[in-house]
Amino acid sequence: MNELFKTSRVILYYNGAISALTLFLQHPDESVCAPSPLPALSSVLEEDEMTLNIAHTAPATIVSAISNAMALPANFLHADIGYREQVDTPGGVITVYLARFNALDSPRQLMAEKGCQFRTLTELRNRPPAEMELLRRAYALIMES
Repeated sequence: MNELFKTSRVILYYNGAISALTLFLQHPDESVCAPSPLPALSSVLEEDEMTLNIAHTAPATIVSAISNAMALPANFLHADIGYREQVDTPGGVITVYLARFNALDSPRQLMAEKGCQFRTLTELRNRPPAEMELLRRAYALIMES
């Protein structure tokens, strides 16, 4: 696994320009975090708890690495620079980023070929608490922009 992925994850989403339909990508392991799920016992840190001394990776760097790992076309993902969350895990802090599919329509077929599915927020309501909190924060940011 890429060294970058030990301390980073990305949530991928599609947002319809006309309908404002927001869909999150669920991977074959059922997580919304790429390239791998968060460890058990993870919890999202509040803003005042975030670790300032952790070296942050530029969102475009991690999104590009995810795009390459998933064999996606160039410039198919766009990093959302307004979203950077930290998750406390038994192995240390993981930073979670957000990336949007750069497409007019959701690339359902392409992602289905990779074993992934697009889901609405309500369809994901049974995910672990840390993932649900990350999705809630992502959805709020998407709707505000």
